[in-house]
Amino acid sequence: MRSSAKWVWLFIVICFVGVFLFAETSGLLGVGPTQITPGTAVAEVNGVDVPYVTWVNVSNQLAQQEERNSGRSLSLDERRRFEDQAFEQLVSNILLEQEYKRRGITVSDQEIIEASQQSPPPELMQSPDFQTDGQFDIAKYRRFIGSAAARSQGVLVQLESYYRQEIPRAKLFDQLAGDVFVSDAKLWSVYRDLNDSTRVSFVAFDASTVPDSAVTIPDGELRSFYDKYKAQLERPGRAVVSVINVPRTIGSADSAATQQRALTLRNEIIAGSSFEDVARRESSDTVSGREGGSLGTGGKGRFVQPFEDAAYALKVGEVSLPVLTQFGYHLIKVDARKGDTLTMRHILLRVQQSDSSATRSDRLADSLSRMAAAQEDAARFDSAAKALSLPTSTAVAIEGEPLIGSNGRTIPSVSAWAFGGARVGETSELYDSEDGYFVARLDSLTNGGIPKFEDAKDDIRRQLISRKKAESLAPKAEALAKAAAAGSLESAAAAAGLTVTQSEMFTRPQFVAGLGRFNAAVGAAFSLPVGAVSSAIVTDQGVVVLRVERRIEADKATWEAQKATQRREAISSIQQLRVRTFLNEIRKDAKVEDHRKEINAMARQQTS
Repeated sequence: MRSSAKWVWLFIVICFVGVFLFAETSGLLGVGPTQITPGTAVAEVNGVDVPYVTWVNVSNQLAQQEERNSGRSLSLDERRRFEDQAFEQLVSNILLEQEYKRRGITVSDQEIIEASQQSPPPELMQSPDFQTDGQFDIAKYRRFIGSAAARSQGVLVQLESYYRQEIPRAKLFDQLAGDVFVSDAKLWSVYRDLNDSTRVSFVAFDASTVPDSAVTIPDGELRSFYDKYKAQLERPGRAVVSVINVPRTIGSADSAATQQRALTLRNEIIAGSSFEDVARRESSDTVSGREGGSLGTGGKGRFVQPFEDAAYALKVGEVSLPVLTQFGYHLIKVDARKGDTLTMRHILLRVQQSDSSATRSDRLADSLSRMAAAQEDAARFDSAAKALSLPTSTAVAIEGEPLIGSNGRTIPSVSAWAFGGARVGETSELYDSEDGYFVARLDSLTNGGIPKFEDAKDDIRRQLISRKKAESLAPKAEALAKAAAAGSLESAAAAAGLTVTQSEMFTRPQFVAGLGRFNAAVGAAFSLPVGAVSSAIVTDQGVVVLRVERRIEADKATWEAQKATQRREAISSIQQLRVRTFLNEIRKDAKVEDHRKEINAMARQQTS
């Protein structure tokens, strides 16, 4: 029973230990008017508080689960993503509870008993302790929840809490989306949209050939656009940061040592060890490593070229020599081959610094941390870079996204720090990654939201200029369309000094070079009869005149064969859309006061 209980507790959110450890180690449970306490509200939702410690606990639980799954520590950016997820989850829970009360949705004890017997939580159905021959065994599950151990360990109390949340959700879902039905006519229309195909010839008038100076946009038009669409102009926050980097320099000796380690593992496998067992033990790719190195089954184009070239040169069952890519050295094994489709595994060994090189980098990073990390004096950053002969770089962080450096690589944690209550001029803690160590300074910060008209005006002007440039070409395109209707598209194009382009066969959802995607040109390609020439069609890129060359209609017999599956998927999709729309509406109408930024700033003050 102890083993079974372990799996139950994995799916339950346990708050007490996480909150206690957080409070004790962060020093946030002080007293005073500016102290963060267990009762501090991270948000208010229609007058109901979201306690700070509850938010911290759920955030930590989500982050810890991800760390268990990935086998690595998370960056501050990743932790911030789980903080956001926990916040939205807690806000939604309050809104749902209020909606249940408004609709009179309740849960009886009998409903909980029946659900616990008939509908176990999905996490428990995956537990090996409740399976027989790889399949969930409900008898084992029922024996466990009926045992004294389940009662004494509080498992039944936690299961009751789970069902008191899930049963009202199911009832609300049924009220919102239980009546969804999709007719045959609708299914056939959707199937045709995805499977009808066509080919067209077209003449394109490119808007980029028109100079910006050829069109004018009055300020009144800019203001009208802003007033009408300003909600769509909302932007994330933007921060300019300077970064000092201590790289983990990897030399040829480090690469050679990793290659030799890969050869040793290959010899171990050839001598009889299981590739899968070695992958689980040694692979730096923790995701595939847990699955014995499995990369699944697929065709070409899934992997970088050196890896793919080596894989396709192998025989089934053969283990490659070490293959070097930008990720490290790989050992590759092909389990099955069918044409260009391979089922394969790999073991990844990342090239890492030697101990002596790592020691030098660590010492330099320690010096940088002492001199520049977590400082309020902006000048300390510059003096540390000069004293340690380390270069600085400038980058722009976008709120909610990891910072990307000038070399195109991610600089972890800096973006989350910059938008987590830091003040202009402050420096971050020392952060590290596989590439090196980093300290950042916040040079400027622009809050997100709907920009003021003056800040948005230039972007609006560019958008309207692009559209007007396209529209200015419409008269020429319409003249060509009339000439083509009277003669041919080719002769009209030749007279205008333009060329006719022919597309490949395409379906409605596809992007078509020269035409675009999901626009009036694609719509005309499917609505006009074969052989017909369109009028001038304005798109974002310019104007086109097209002629339909061929059309292949979707096959109705094929549609009939898959109709039942399509209907199930369509109903599920519509149900989910209804629920999402409903949740978005109650979220939009709710009064939510978000105190996270103020609390994060307060926490920084208490720990500084």
